[in-house]
Formats: sequence, C-alpha cells, structure tokens
Amino acid sequence: MTPLIAARTQDALAAVRSSPSLLAGLECFDALTAAVHHDGDAARLILAAAIGDDRDQIAAIAAVHAAAAGGVSLASALVVPLLDCAVPFLREHAAWSLRASSALPGAVAPLLTMMEAGGFTGTLAEATLEAWGMTDPEIGVVDEGPHPRVCDLDATGLTVAQLFLHADIDGSLLQAGKGDTGGIATLLVHVGDALVTDPRISRVLTLSRSHHGITRTPDDPTTPGHHYLGVPLPGPARPAAATWPLHVPARSGLRSVLRAAAPIDVLHLRMADVGSWAAAEVARELDIPLVLTLAPDPHALIAAREASGNLTRATFGAADHAEHLVFRVRLLRDLAAQAAHLVVFPRAELGRDLRDLLHFDPDVDERPLHVVPEGIDLAPLDRAAREVHDASRGAPVAADTEAALTALDSLLATLPPERRGLPLAITVGRLHRVKGMATLVEAWSSDDACAKRCNLLVVGGGLQDPTDDELEQLTRIDASVPRADAAANGLLLAGHRPNGMVATWLAAVRLGRPGLSAPGGVYVSASLKEEFGIAILEAMASGLVVIAPRAGGPATYVEHGVTGLLVDTTSPSTLAGAVVSALDLAGAPDAAARADHARALVAERFSIATMAASLSVLYSEVARDAARHQP
Repeated sequence: MTPLIAARTQDALAAVRSSPSLLAGLECFDALTAAVHHDGDAARLILAAAIGDDRDQIAAIAAVHAAAAGGVSLASALVVPLLDCAVPFLREHAAWSLRASSALPGAVAPLLTMMEAGGFTGTLAEATLEAWGMTDPEIGVVDEGPHPRVCDLDATGLTVAQLFLHADIDGSLLQAGKGDTGGIATLLVHVGDALVTDPRISRVLTLSRSHHGITRTPDDPTTPGHHYLGVPLPGPARPAAATWPLHVPARSGLRSVLRAAAPIDVLHLRMADVGSWAAAEVARELDIPLVLTLAPDPHALIAAREASGNLTRATFGAADHAEHLVFRVRLLRDLAAQAAHLVVFPRAELGRDLRDLLHFDPDVDERPLHVVPEGIDLAPLDRAAREVHDASRGAPVAADTEAALTALDSLLATLPPERRGLPLAITVGRLHRVKGMATLVEAWSSDDACAKRCNLLVVGGGLQDPTDDELEQLTRIDASVPRADAAANGLLLAGHRPNGMVATWLAAVRLGRPGLSAPGGVYVSASLKEEFGIAILEAMASGLVVIAPRAGGPATYVEHGVTGLLVDTTSPSTLAGAVVSALDLAGAPDAAARADHARALVAERFSIATMAASLSVLYSEVARDAARHQP
C-alpha cells in the first residue's frame, strides 16, 4: 500500500509535528486517531515511522495512541511489541493506550508483569487489564446502585463533598506545610466551615487520606455540619507524585466513604491527580454531579518549560515518563467533560489563557463556567496583628499568641548579634520544587545586597523526617547555605508550623520583634507558578509587601509597585533584586497606608465568606439541575 492511501493519517500526523506548541500538539491526538480509523491498516507504515522517530516524541506518543485505537491489526503490530521495548515512555504509553483496544491475548502477559512491578506504568497496565475484564481488583464490592438524591431542595440543605487525598486534614491544621499539606488543605478547612453557615448547605464532607489501617472516628457524618472523613489507603503516607498506584484502593475507599455518608448532592474536585481520577469514577457509579476547578496544571508548567527551552519535542518523552504530563492533561480534559459545572480562578488574561493553555474557548463551549476567587479567613490574621502589637508594648496576650512569639523569638535568638537589627523576609509553604524555596535561598544568599538587607525565614517542610520532595529542596538549600552555618548567615529554617502560629509570625515580620528583628519585613513567594496563592493573600492581609510570580492568579490582585512586586520567579537575580525593592517599599513613609489598602482589598474581594457565598449559589444550581433530570 502506498502512503497516499493513508492521506488523512499523513495530514493529521503533519498537524501534530507542525503544531505551534507542545500543548497544541497534544490537542491533535484525537484528530490523528480519527484519521487512522478512516485509513485503517494503510496507516501502518506511517505510524511505525512516527513511533520510531526520536526527534519528535510528541508525534511518537500520538502515533502509539492512534495505533492502539485503530483496530486489532494495528494494535497487535505496532503497540503490543512496545510493551517489551527499552524506551520507558513508549512502553508506558503502550500500556495505557491499549485500554482503547479490544483484548489482545499477546498483551496480557506483559501487562500483568508491568502490573506486578508496580509504579505508574503498572497502574496504567492494571487499568487496561481491568477494562478488558482480565482483573477483578475489587473483589467483594457490591454495586448497590446510585444513592438516593435529595429532591426537596427548599426543605433540606445540600451535602457537598470536597476532596484532597494527599494530606491528613482536620480542623486544627496542625500539619500545614508538611509534605503535601499545603494551601489547599487550609482552604478546604476554612471554606467548609464557611459553607455550613449558609442555610443552603447542611453538610460539608472534607475527604483526605487515612493510612496504616487507622480509621478516624468523627461524629456522625450524616448530621449537619462540617465533617472530616478519612479515605482508607494501604501502607505509609506517600508524596502526591508517588500515589498513582493507589488508584484502585483509593476508588474502593472513596466508594465506601461516600456511600456511608449518602446522600451527596455535589462532589467538588480541584486537580488532576489520582484522587480525582478515582473520585470521578465513583461519582459516575453513584450518580453524583461533579464540580471541577479547572486550572492549567500541568499545562502552564509545560508551556513555561517549553518557552525557556528546557522542554522540547526531542526531550518530551523523558519528562513525560517522570511527570506523567500527557496523562494529567488528558485526565483534566476527561474530568472537565464529566463535570456539571466548571470553576476557574481569576487571571489577568483569563480567556486567552483558557484558550492557549487548556484549549477551552469560553465563548464557544456551552459548559457553565464560573469565576470564583479563593478566599481566606481574616479573623485569625486581624487577631494576630492586634496581639503582636500589644505584646510589643508589654501588654498581656492570649496563651497561643505568647507561645507563637516565644517560638519565633527562640529562632531569632540563634542569629548573631550583628544580624538582629535586620528585618525578615519570610516565605511559607511546602518544601517542593514548584514552590521555589531552594531557589529563593540560592537567590538571597548569592546576592550580597539582598543578604545584607534582611534575614530569611523559611516556614514549611518536615526537617526531621523529610519526604523525597522535601529532601531534594533541603539538599539544594544546604548546598547554598550549609545547615550548620545557616543561622550565622541569616537563614532560619523553621519547618512546618500550625496555621495559627504562622498568622502570628506574619504580623511579627511586619511589626518586628524588639531586639531581635526590625520592623518592615516582606513576604516572598518564589513559586514557579501560582494558580491563585492563598499564602500570598494571607501575607497581604497581614500588611506585608509581597513578592509573587507575575504569571497566573497573583497578577489579578497584587498591585505592582504598590502592594507588592510581580516578578519572574525563575530568575535568581531578579528574585534577589525584588527582595531589596520590596524592603524599600516596606520602609517607605507611606508603608502604613499601603498596608491598610492591601488589607482592605483582601477583605472586600477575597474573604472566605465571599468565596463560600459564590460556591453555595453554584452548588445549589448544580443540585437543581440534577434534580430536574432525575427519572
């Protein structure tokens, strides 16, 4: 057969190869699959050549998926042999793509071997075998049918479930900043508490992990209020990136928890991770409507790395194998397709970013789209500011504030005397490369002007028992400033701290601590990306001048040169210069007026009450639509 017979495949593959960006190339996958369906076995030579072309690994991956969906002949000839190939990303995509094929006897043995080996590739192999009916991963699960739906919405408040699988969430937030327990855990606690004050919402169920066979014993989750439910998972807690193999147990655990707490009117998912993957499957089984927060992750990361030259068509395969980029992009698309309503964060160029990053056109797509800013609880921050001010004058303060200040003062006391008259630059968050903690330390320590102007306080991470992600950041930090010499050089590593303590510390960074740190400190977010930035908002509400990434959500609320600085956080020299400039702003004569302006802006636009009110309206609309379509 000549290549001309497969003209549609040629044209579709050419579109993948000539796409203006990596993300645009990923969007061409379905068109290539459709073309192969039309051309049939005539596309074999074209696809084989693409799969073997190392220069364009996006096209190679697209060809694997198209061949798997193109019929038994193509899948057997081109995809099954890849299950034993030496190229990891091709082997992995072969395992995943065969889910679109009918069962192929020659693939079963290698897929079983992959499944037994575990890891992400094994998870994909398991999903394919399950789709073929070759495994029964949840023996004993009884399908009891969909749960009963609340019908009288006027008489009964709604039940909303929200999920973040990769943290141990409870109302105390004592683990904030440790492992993967970052801003989203704080958000779910605060927004859940705010939602149940709305008469339209009766129950909020916040779901997170529960390991080692330990189950939580909350009060009755069927009663009104905000309840924290643990999803039972095997083994010790793992970093989020290593939890894909928990897909099946997560699905089983979520099914059990959601059935026990039925009826559920809305399930809100917020990211393309294993928890959302499993939860979406359970939601389909139980007929629970989904709301999805649609954020360009990993889309923004792919685009940024391509723009910097760090990710190309010739290097995409290795990055994809390590970070599961294609899978996460496609998972987010599938979640969006299943969702009854979509939520997005404000962005400076929202429509453009939705089109360019997510290939979602809000002017054409008919799915309901709601712009809902995240919010923060202002009360703890206001209380902290009052009490830190009182403490500086020797007035008595609450025991928890006194304990928080004592802990901070103990850290500051490790600084040499000559550095105790400097203000603090503080950063708060998870010790993860996306949060840029190590980059900030490198930038601060390598710039004399920056290091001489302030001490640096890093809050977050498990210092004594770090995860792999935390260890990577700590190793980089130690390379810049050895741990033994850190305090002598002005670097303070505080580890993770409870939210209440952090609120007190933010106030103390602004107001100073007598004899230990000068007033006029600043807050730094060195994140590679921030879809919104809860910690940045909390710092602004505390009156701190902030430094934030110029891309993403912060540009919608940080006024450059007024309440903070928006910078390229990937550049250490730019970051160090921004810290110096922010300190100048914080020490300017009008600093107090700017701090009041920042606090007022946050109170008006980004309170947790405002966010909860918007979500309550959205959840009510979703539930009404679901009730309208009940049989």
